[in-house]
Amino acid sequence: MYARPNGKRIAPAEATLLDTIQSDLYTAVISDALDELDIRHQAMREYVRPLLPDAVYAGWARTILCMDVHYTSEQPYALEIEAMDSILEDEVVVVATGSSTRNAPWGELLSTAAQARGARGAVVDGLVRDVKKILTLGFPVHASGVKPVDSRGRGEVVDYNVPVECGGVLVNPNDLVVADYDGVVVIPAAAVDRTIKLAADKVARENHSRADLKNGAYLKDVFNKYGVL
Repeated sequence: MYARPNGKRIAPAEATLLDTIQSDLYTAVISDALDELDIRHQAMREYVRPLLPDAVYAGWARTILCMDVHYTSEQPYALEIEAMDSILEDEVVVVATGSSTRNAPWGELLSTAAQARGARGAVVDGLVRDVKKILTLGFPVHASGVKPVDSRGRGEVVDYNVPVECGGVLVNPNDLVVADYDGVVVIPAAAVDRTIKLAADKVARENHSRADLKNGAYLKDVFNKYGVL
């Protein structure tokens, strides 16, 4: 199986899998494959959008849970720092805020730290800031909006590497997260093998369908031949 045991990287094959997903697959076909397995509702809400339209990344979920606060604690960044320092190579940081609009828990410095630790991207069910600096950095991020205010006294990290709901999807540590311009899809760890095989098969059939359609074939005949639409 591709899913990682106990949150540890397993082999060079893992990075090869992620690179293959990024180059050959996409969220729409992965979502279709999950539907075939009757694993539905794995695509995050439509408001979780990329900062850059060409952002494409895949990696294992490193979850961070935030909550709104209305006071300033003695060490407001303590657990946030611990969570960021726990990131492993080939992970996607998944920040769940409950769709908060009080603050921007993700910015340039967290992007820099995540990138340095080998993360492939970040998905934030909330707001981000320092956007131009993140774009200059080249670290791919999906988020629901932009706001310049800091989290101090507005929101705090309360746990990490635990199950979270992000963008309407339950994300467990080590689930496989795939993101592109269409959005973000989460593959449960136990279903990675089956999902990727089904998605790759559908891509091959879509390629054949596209070629036939370009040559003037009727959609009805192409669908009957390849079974994809």
